[in-house]
Amino acid sequence: MPHRLRKTRKMRGSRTCGYGRIQQHRRGKPRGKAGMHKHLWIYTIKYKPDHFGKHGFKRPQEYEYKAINIEECEMLARKYGTKEGEYIVLDLTKLGYEKVLGRGKVNMKLKVIAKYFTKKAIEKIEAAGGEVVRAS
Repeated sequence: MPHRLRKTRKMRGSRTCGYGRIQQHRRGKPRGKAGMHKHLWIYTIKYKPDHFGKHGFKRPQEYEYKAINIEECEMLARKYGTKEGEYIVLDLTKLGYEKVLGRGKVNMKLKVIAKYFTKKAIEKIEAAGGEVVRAS
């Protein structure tokens, strides 16, 4: 009489018959993200703890304008300015500047072209007899 058990009788009484407690002899792994909050919960906690929930937000980037002070504008006007009537025209957009700040003094009649100006810069340019032109 043979004492060796038949294959069908092996693992009887062991509940899962050697196939594990999660999928019991069904496919290798779930397709896509199925079961991450159910039968793969331990895997989720261990390997993908950030799988569920929201995580922070995207901070909008600040844009820093390339700025120049009035005192430097006067120096650039001597070098790059063009004479137009009684004004010396200084196009700061062509020189790569976007904003004019109000530090310094203006002694020339400047016609300054830029995208943005501070209030002080406008006051000082106009007080010296100059003109402000906003480029688009």
